[in-house]
Amino acid sequence: MNSVLEKKENNKAVFSIEISEDKFEKAIQKAYFKNRNRFSVPGFRKGKVPRKIIEMNYGEGIFYEEALNTLLPEAYDKAVEDLELEPVDTPEVDIEQLEKGKPIIIKIEVTIKPEVKLGDYKSIEIEKIEYNVTDEDVDKELKAIQEMNGRIIDAGHRETKEKDILTIDYEGYVDGEQFEGGTAEDQKIEIGTGKFIPGFEEQLVGKKKGDKVDVKVVFPEDYFEESLKGKEALFKVTIKEIKEKELPILDDEFAKDVSEFDTLEEYKESIREKLKKEAKDREQIEIENKVIEKVIELSEMNIPEVMIDNQVQNEVGQFEYRLRMQGLDIKQYLELTNTTIEDFKEQIRPLADKKVRADLVLEEIGKVEELEITDKDIDGELERLAIEYNQEDIEKFKEDMKKGDLGYLKSGIMRDKTIELLVKNSKFI
Repeated sequence: MNSVLEKKENNKAVFSIEISEDKFEKAIQKAYFKNRNRFSVPGFRKGKVPRKIIEMNYGEGIFYEEALNTLLPEAYDKAVEDLELEPVDTPEVDIEQLEKGKPIIIKIEVTIKPEVKLGDYKSIEIEKIEYNVTDEDVDKELKAIQEMNGRIIDAGHRETKEKDILTIDYEGYVDGEQFEGGTAEDQKIEIGTGKFIPGFEEQLVGKKKGDKVDVKVVFPEDYFEESLKGKEALFKVTIKEIKEKELPILDDEFAKDVSEFDTLEEYKESIREKLKKEAKDREQIEIENKVIEKVIELSEMNIPEVMIDNQVQNEVGQFEYRLRMQGLDIKQYLELTNTTIEDFKEQIRPLADKKVRADLVLEEIGKVEELEITDKDIDGELERLAIEYNQEDIEKFKEDMKKGDLGYLKSGIMRDKTIELLVKNSKFI
C-alpha cells in the first residue's frame, strides 16, 4: 500500500492511497469465503457455489464492498502514520479507481490538527497570587463543623425565628386559582436559607405552631416554570412544627468527639493546617490557569470547528456524569433551568474552545522542549491513582493498568510536566 500527500492547508489534508491488485484479490477471496453461504444457485449445494458462478449471477463486484471495508481501515491508518498526519474528524473517502486487474486508488480528505505558532512562552509575567489563612477563616470552618454536629430539637411554643426548621403544609394560588406544583404537605423549610421563592421564608418569622399564614410573593422573572414568571402568588401556609438546631459547646470534649485531637486548640491548629494546604492548592491552580491563558494569548492557531464541537460533546458527557452522581439526568436539568440542549451547548462552547486551545499549545510546547515521560513518571501516577481508588494491592493495580492503553495517562503526565516547566519559567510581579 502506497500513500501520497497531495495537499495540506487550512487544516485539511488531501492524500491518495494505492492498494495493489494482489491485496485486493485476497480481500475479495476472503469476502467470498465469509459470505458464500448466503447465495443459492440452482445446481449447487448452498455454501458450495464457486466464486465465479456467484459473480456471473450477481455481478462481478458482488464482493467488492466488503473487500474494501476490510482493506480501507488498515490502509487509512498506515497512510496517516506514514504521512505524519493527525486527523480530528471522520475522513471523506472517494474511490477513484476500482477495476479488476488494476490497483485500487482511493482519495481521502480529512480535517487535521492545526499548526500552532508559539509566542515567547519563556518570558511570561503574571501577577503574584497569594491566599493567607486568618483566625477568622479558622473560626468560620469550626463554626461550620459545629453546625454539622448540631442536633434538631423541638422549639416548643415560641415564635419562629431565623434558622428555625419548620414543617408546613401549603396551597399556592395565582389569580385565585390553584396552580400545578403549588401544593405540598409536611414540607421542611429552614428560615433564612433562601431556598424558597424570594420573600416566602421572611413572612413566616414571628409565627407560632398551628398558625395559618397568608404568604404573598412574586415569582422571579427567571423562574424555571414559564407560566409563573413574574406572577403574583398567594400561599396559604399552615405551620405544623417548629424545630431548632442545638449546637454543641466548642470545648475540648467537642474536639474529642469530632476529631482525633484531645484539645480544642490542637483541633483548631489542624484546621488551620488543612486550610493552609487548601489555600496553597488554590494558589497553584490559579497560577497554572493564568500561565496557560497567557501562553494561549501569545500563540496563534486556527482551530477547526469540529475540534470545538467534539470538546463540547465531551463537556456535555462529563456534565451528565456529574448529574447522575447527584441522582439527576440532563433532561431534568434542562427542564429545571428552562433551557434546551442546543442552548446549553452554546453556553459551554467558549469553555470548550479554551480547553482545545490549551491542549494544543501545551502539546506543542512539550514537543519543542522535547519533554519525555519516564517509567518512574508512569509508576508514580499509577501509584497515586491506586491510593485515590483505595486499592489494597497497589503493585497488582499497577501491573493490571500497564496491560491496557496508557495513552490517556501519558497525556496527563506530559501536560503536567509542560505546565510545571511554564510556571518555573514565569516571572511573578
